Amino acid sequence: MNIHHLLSARFSQAIQAMGIEDAPIPLSRSTRPDFGEYQFNGAMALAKQLKQKPRDIAEQILANVELDDIASKLEVAGPGFINIHLKNDWLSQWCERALQDSKLTVEAHESKTIVVDYSSPNLAKEMHVGHLRSTIIGDAVVNVLEYLGHNVIRQNHMGDWGTQFGMLLAHLNDQLAKSSVAETALSDLEDFYRAAKVRFDNEDGFADRAREYVVKLQGGDLDCLRLWQQFIDISIQHSEEVYKKLNVSLEREHVMGESSYNHDLANVIKDLTEKNILVEDQGAKLVFIPEMSNKDGDPAVYIVQKSGGGYLYATTDLAAIRYRANTLKADRTLIFTDARQALHFKQTEIVARRAGYLAETDSYEHCPFGMMLGKDNKPFKTRSGETIKLSDLLDEAIERAAVLIGQRESSLSESEKQQVAKTVGIGAVKYADLSKNRTTDYIFDWDTMLSFEGNTAPYLQYAYTRVKSIFRNAKQDMDTYHAKVAVASPQEHDLVVKLMQFDEVLESVSKEATPHIMCSYLYELASLFMRFYEANPVLKAEVSEADRNSRLGLCALTAKTLKTGLEILGIETLESM
Repeated sequence: MNIHHLLSARFSQAIQAMGIEDAPIPLSRSTRPDFGEYQFNGAMALAKQLKQKPRDIAEQILANVELDDIASKLEVAGPGFINIHLKNDWLSQWCERALQDSKLTVEAHESKTIVVDYSSPNLAKEMHVGHLRSTIIGDAVVNVLEYLGHNVIRQNHMGDWGTQFGMLLAHLNDQLAKSSVAETALSDLEDFYRAAKVRFDNEDGFADRAREYVVKLQGGDLDCLRLWQQFIDISIQHSEEVYKKLNVSLEREHVMGESSYNHDLANVIKDLTEKNILVEDQGAKLVFIPEMSNKDGDPAVYIVQKSGGGYLYATTDLAAIRYRANTLKADRTLIFTDARQALHFKQTEIVARRAGYLAETDSYEHCPFGMMLGKDNKPFKTRSGETIKLSDLLDEAIERAAVLIGQRESSLSESEKQQVAKTVGIGAVKYADLSKNRTTDYIFDWDTMLSFEGNTAPYLQYAYTRVKSIFRNAKQDMDTYHAKVAVASPQEHDLVVKLMQFDEVLESVSKEATPHIMCSYLYELASLFMRFYEANPVLKAEVSEADRNSRLGLCALTAKTLKTGLEILGIETLESM
């Protein structure tokens, strides 16, 4: 149940009862506890229309709104705000419903088909730290959308085509001719790429052979395509290993590489030409975009075919839009890349809409993200200045977590400690990234992200295991626990209000594609739980059975919400730490 929707509906009904149609319903969370939990500001918006004082309008709204079952107090404050204080009895009833609902009373949305384009590594090289943000932010948003009931189609737009593949295929062919096995030759893609590049730059005749492979590949030569397919298959295996370690949901079936659109590129050019959208200039084919003119009034230029006949990213992205609109029937498309590509995707959308590839109701959203920086405020790299492989970064996270776990008192076996280290290490890296606003750069700091204090994954994972330990001591099954809940203390009230806002948080993340909102929510929830637990004993002998059962219910609901939220972020929880 979305409390925001429920309150909005009640205020809408009240305003309609006053004979006012289509009025705005501005409802927000209160900024201070003494203002209640929510604040309605519709009277301010209606003052000009009705030519009355906002406070007088607010009093009329109060006389018409029916909230006796939900609110303990409604009050007009300031120039015409209506403060809403939620009733403990209503919160108690909500808790009992939520405990028995596998979806925590989250409402399913009207299902839309949503394409999410994320991760998108270049298969000529191994995944590096630059691929982390696209992969985990995209996956978290996918999980939120699916939780809300949307039909989500993952698209991994891998770089599996282009001129560099001529160089790589020529080198691979030579390795295979020496009786090397493809899997062995490509066991380290970085080394393979480096060796191929050295040959391309220095070896007589090799560059010419590489260019011949490009021609063969683009011409559909079967032997060349077979060699290319070997390279692609093994490269994808490298990515799949990283995805598994990262605990993201991308599978091979989600790969839709650049090569997937080759058959439609000529059609795109033909279609844009027939619609008089293309202009030819010195042999190249381009689109002028007056909507994005510079200060001198010159329109932006969007090239879709080079003078030599070659295609570009622009051509492929337009073909991808056609495929997603016509074949996948996408209502909404989300694309996660770094902020440097924002201009390209804005231009692509303008051209696609002009060409009719996107309907007016279709949403096309580039979701840019900032960079991962080192403590020197420069892109995060090794001390020698080399790009860090993503698999190496994750291995280091597990090793560092293992050291920290080893320093803590624990009755866990060695194998259990290894599992904890893996869960904590990977979770720490992901959460440190996801908890930052998507659009900003952030500094990668091992000590901060692995801390068991503050807004970190280890803190939240520990909060979850703490609730599990309460239920072990109570000899109760937390996952099936139901109880009559009676919200009484201020700490219980605050905790339940926060629990109930899980639905609102999911909705915000789904609209804005910003997982940091979920991270902030989970941290606030865990902090409120700690306050509740300190002020409201659960298992102490002096606690009555009714209070014990009620508080266990709040513990169970908190843990379920923490676990669900972390799972949505792609972060695993533990039974004990």
